[in-house]
Amino acid sequence: MAGGEPPTPGALLCALLWAAAAAPTPLGGGRGGSPAPGTFGRLYRGAVNISAERLYAFAYSRQPGQVDAVRVYVNSSSENLQYPVLFVVRQQKGVLSWQVPLIFRGLYQRTYNYQEVSRTLCPSEPASETGPSEQIIFVDVASMAPFNIAYELLVTRLENFQLETNKPFNFTASPSQPQYFLYKFPQDVDSVIIKVVSDAVYPCSVVSVQDIVCPVYDLDHNVEFNGVYQSMTKQAAITVQRKDFPGEQFFVVFVIKPEDYACGGSVPSSIHGNVNRTWNLQRTKNLQVTIVPSINRSVYIQAMFFSFLSFLSFYLGSVIVAFVHYIRVRRKASSGRLSPEDGSGIMTSSHPITSSTPEGSSYGAIDESSSSGGRQLSSPERGPPAGSDTDSSVEEESDFDTMPEIESDKNIIRTKVFLYLSDLSRKDRRIVSKKYKIYFWNIITIAVFYALPVIQLVITYQTVVNVTGNQDICYYNFLCAHPLGVLSAFNNVLSNVGHTLLGFLFLLIVLRRDILHRRAMEMKDIYTLDYGIPKHFGLFYAMGIALMMEGVLSACYHVCPNYSNFQFDTSFMYMIAGLCMLKLYQTRHPDINASAYSAYASFAVVICLAVLGVVFGKNGMWFWVIFSMIHVLASLALSTQIYYMGRFKIDLGIFRRAAMVLYTDCIQQCSRPMYMDRMVLLIVGNLVNWSFAIFGLVYRPKDFASYILGIFICNLLLYLAFYIIMKLRSSEKLLPIPLFCIVATAVVWAAALYFFFQTLSSWEETPAESREKNRPCILLGFFDDHDVWHFLSAAALFFSFLVLLTLDDDLDAVRRDKIPVF
Repeated sequence: MAGGEPPTPGALLCALLWAAAAAPTPLGGGRGGSPAPGTFGRLYRGAVNISAERLYAFAYSRQPGQVDAVRVYVNSSSENLQYPVLFVVRQQKGVLSWQVPLIFRGLYQRTYNYQEVSRTLCPSEPASETGPSEQIIFVDVASMAPFNIAYELLVTRLENFQLETNKPFNFTASPSQPQYFLYKFPQDVDSVIIKVVSDAVYPCSVVSVQDIVCPVYDLDHNVEFNGVYQSMTKQAAITVQRKDFPGEQFFVVFVIKPEDYACGGSVPSSIHGNVNRTWNLQRTKNLQVTIVPSINRSVYIQAMFFSFLSFLSFYLGSVIVAFVHYIRVRRKASSGRLSPEDGSGIMTSSHPITSSTPEGSSYGAIDESSSSGGRQLSSPERGPPAGSDTDSSVEEESDFDTMPEIESDKNIIRTKVFLYLSDLSRKDRRIVSKKYKIYFWNIITIAVFYALPVIQLVITYQTVVNVTGNQDICYYNFLCAHPLGVLSAFNNVLSNVGHTLLGFLFLLIVLRRDILHRRAMEMKDIYTLDYGIPKHFGLFYAMGIALMMEGVLSACYHVCPNYSNFQFDTSFMYMIAGLCMLKLYQTRHPDINASAYSAYASFAVVICLAVLGVVFGKNGMWFWVIFSMIHVLASLALSTQIYYMGRFKIDLGIFRRAAMVLYTDCIQQCSRPMYMDRMVLLIVGNLVNWSFAIFGLVYRPKDFASYILGIFICNLLLYLAFYIIMKLRSSEKLLPIPLFCIVATAVVWAAALYFFFQTLSSWEETPAESREKNRPCILLGFFDDHDVWHFLSAAALFFSFLVLLTLDDDLDAVRRDKIPVF
């Protein structure tokens, strides 16, 4: 050694290996024998037993900054589970061991044995030296068998271990031969999406993203111990952010499961009991992985601006419409308004039902000029008008002497064949308005008590996903799931902002109308007191709150969408549909509409049934029988109440009375129904509801919450169509604003439903099967089809509410005793 320089570590390592190679060893190696030098890419064959083992040493040189990966392939023809061949691989900083046959456990403790095993060794960290460094790997082959067991060994260096951005890479994996690769973030990329595809549905596989830590968990029984993972059939996608990996690099691990039940497949029927099977030795899967950059921060900002500005434009449009309306009212006020007589005269001359009805054609009919209208309609010269600030008790005493006479009068009026609005708007306006205001205050209370535990639960769901890394808990569209903060799919939450903004705008519109109506009442305006539909805004306020809460709860559901919390997304949809039907009915029946307490109690029953359907609806035939019976009986009871205007008592004797009515009117003498229009509507409505009940009983749909929502929506659409048809039959007009809202509602709902049926995930299936439906973003590179559904459905609900708010504006100059009830 010239100059007295010490020998380098590399020279010592080489000398050690040459000395080991030169030393004589017994055939097959002895326990504790010297390692035999190994060559990468060379297949070694040998045999081991209890007294003979083999030890190989593989040396290689690593360049600075280079990540080297080594893969070890072993094979043994022995299927003897009592004496497996044991392989131990020792590296500089770790040990990896396994046995052959390699045993995997499946469902019901079934076992699967594999004679071929291939593992990638955990790569050492990049060297910080300026020059190349020498590395060595020892492979020990041993067995406790008293006889020889043959084996094969092949050690290779991987050339394509590091994945590149935007470059697809194809490979093959199996349960005993998992694969994993390294990816490093480029300097200008903060987030990437790992896209994995396969042509074959099965075998079921798992894709995992793990930090650069040894050991790497790459077997079926331990792949879930670290990192983020998804099950997969044909498609998987995982979004990874640079901030989650301090080293700015990670492993992508691919594991094939020994059974397919986790992905929706079934265990082969040939397997019975706890028996060793090798039927799935050929469970190999061809995979392709591509890592592409995700969106940057500017796309998030653009998406948020788009979301808010799109719906703030509705505010601008409302301000313009309100301003134009103000200008028109000012001009009309300066030129003079129509008199009440002019308005009623126009209505009388064009009223087909009134003109075609002979006076006194039915029992209990009251002439239009009789006390029914006279008591309600009063001119300024005839004392205080109905609905004024006079005490209601004085008014009742002037009209009626005793309570029995009130009931008698009520029964007579409500049994008239042709009812007019004055017949069903006899109660004091202040009392009725307070009754409907309860809807508003009750729904606020319900919203607070319902939303708080929901928010707490979804936060827990999201925390579990973030802590465990199990992305099979939530059913996202993983090809368009953009995380922000703790949220895994911020875009699905952001797209619900429309419901909240438009719900608040609707509240402002209703508030404006309410204020104008109060001012007119204070001024004793005759058109406000005795003309048009009585204005009660409590239900409208409740509808606005329900729309806002639908946005909040839909956002909560999309924090972690799954089977258990889908009811959060639909609960207030039930309320919206129910409140819309109540509002339609209240329009022409202000005195006999349901109270807030009974209405919300009914909604509570529906939500309770929805919860029971989620729990028992999948396989419980008994549940569907009970639910169908409840559905049919509820339809019949509600139809009876509507047909008889609330005068048919619902108690234990209802079935006996209903049977008597059927016998008298249908069997004893088949007479024409007294209320033909109502009868037609109720017959069609019952047929629709009975059809739903039969459909549910026969097919038992898995999505019970959507099934109930479909019942509500169909009934609402049926009632709205009936209302508009009857309105046109009565020669009433559709003004430009409600006509525009009707057209806009139809168009926007049609577009919204198109995107709604573009199924991007489904919690009715396994998470892996659901991911087969995932699709890329379609709007701004940030929103998917379901987000567009959120945008459009919010606008559609807003226009639907405006239809109900403005539908009868043409009757503001028509006397109430000329407005028919239907």
